[in-house]
Amino acid sequence: MFFRNLQTYRIAGPWTLTPAELEAKLSQHPLLPCMGLNPQSRGWVPSAAGPQLVYGQEQQMLIALGVEQKLLPSSVVKQTVDERAAELEQRQGFKPGRKQLRDLKEQVVAELIPRALPKRRYTRAIIDPVSERIIVDSSSPARAEELLEVLRDAVDGLSLELPELSQSPGAAMTAWLASGEAPGAFALDQECELRGNDQTKPTVRYLRHSLATEEICKHISEGKLATRVGLRWNDRVSFVLTDKFEVKKLKFEDIEQAREDTAAQSPEEQFDAEFALFNGECRALLSAITKALGA
Repeated sequence: MFFRNLQTYRIAGPWTLTPAELEAKLSQHPLLPCMGLNPQSRGWVPSAAGPQLVYGQEQQMLIALGVEQKLLPSSVVKQTVDERAAELEQRQGFKPGRKQLRDLKEQVVAELIPRALPKRRYTRAIIDPVSERIIVDSSSPARAEELLEVLRDAVDGLSLELPELSQSPGAAMTAWLASGEAPGAFALDQECELRGNDQTKPTVRYLRHSLATEEICKHISEGKLATRVGLRWNDRVSFVLTDKFEVKKLKFEDIEQAREDTAAQSPEEQFDAEFALFNGECRALLSAITKALGA
C-alpha cells in the first residue's frame, strides 16, 4: 500500500480530529456514480480493507479520494458534430457559423454523455498531525490539489501550506551535483535532469549513469540547473527529488523485505505492519530532506 510519489503539504493550524470524527465528516461526501449530464463525480472511498473511509493507526490517518469520469472520446464528438454540420449546411444552403457549431457541439455532448462509459481513479493521502504534514500519493500536483480541495470542503477551517525552505531544491541539487556528493546520509544515485534558462530550455537527462562526472559539471558551469536528481538515503531508500519539492519513484527496501517476512500473516496484519513501517520511514525521510534543504 505504500506510496510511490509524495506531494507534501504542511498543516498550518492545529489538527484536532480523531479518525472517527474525520470518518463522520468524509461520510457526508462519498463517491457517487455520475448521473445524467454530470461528466464527473468526486467523493471519498474506503482507504483500506473494509467499509471505513478512514484507516487510523496511532495518530496517522489514511484516506482515499475517488473520481469517476465519463469517457467521451473527442474523436467521437468531432465526427458527430461534422455529420450534423453537413446536414445543417445542406438544409440552410451555407456553412454553419461559429455559434452554430458551438451550439451543435454542446447538443452532441449533452446527448452522448449519458451513454458514455464511466472510469474511476483513486488518490490516497496520509494525514500526519505529529509531523504536521499531509502527503499525497501522486506524481501530479494537480491531482494532489484535487484531493485537498475535496478535503477542505469536508473539514472546515483546514489550512495547508507548502513546506518552507531556506533554499530552493533546484539550487541545492545543482550544488550537490557540482560537488559530486549529497549531504548527510544522502548519496547521489544514477538519474538526473539538467535544464537551461534560455528560451529554448535545453535539457539533458541521465539515466542509469554515474552523476559524479566532469560532463555534468560542464553543463552546470554553462548555466544549466538541476530539475530532478536521483538520491539514496541511508542505503535503504531510493527516490527522485524534483525542483518542485516532489518525491518520485520512492522505494523502501526495508518495506519490500518486511513484505516477504510477513507473507504468512493475514492481509489485515500485513497492511498494519506495512503502514506502520512506511509512516516511520517516510516521516524520517521527509524530515531529513527538509533539513538538507534548510527548512
